[in-house]
Amino acid sequence: GIHVAKKIDKLGMRSSDTAQIFFEDVRIPSKNLIGEEGKGFTYQMLQFQEERLWGVATVLTPLETIIQETIDYTRQRKVFDQSVLHNQAVHFRLAELATDVELLRSLLYRTVALYVEGNDVTKFASMAKLKAGRLAREVTDSCLQFWGGMGFTSEVLVSRFYR
Repeated sequence: GIHVAKKIDKLGMRSSDTAQIFFEDVRIPSKNLIGEEGKGFTYQMLQFQEERLWGVATVLTPLETIIQETIDYTRQRKVFDQSVLHNQAVHFRLAELATDVELLRSLLYRTVALYVEGNDVTKFASMAKLKAGRLAREVTDSCLQFWGGMGFTSEVLVSRFYR
């Protein structure tokens, strides 16, 4: 029969239920069979490349927004009669983060182009997913530092993404 395991309590993507589904000795009419019998796991693993690419694509805009909001905040926030953004180290770090986001976008675009051409993109999709996760942590942590005490409040976007 069909058995659904306990729902997995995830840290992120909480609006999407995730659980294992087991099919044991379930009869499927041949007209309803998708692909070859016994190849479901392989098909799902191939489909994960699309999910990895989607995940990378969905993180780009929030990261850009966090960086831009931090630029705007550090431009208007004054310390010792100068904007925080006027500090070369702050300016450089934000430019470095924006560059990393653009590099990730380039990797994503290249990987999608290869995928559309029918190539195996497992390596590049995995690389992009890895970089997206690490960059999300790096951008939120770095930007949060420039917000000072305000970054610890729920009023600013960066604190939400940091959590």
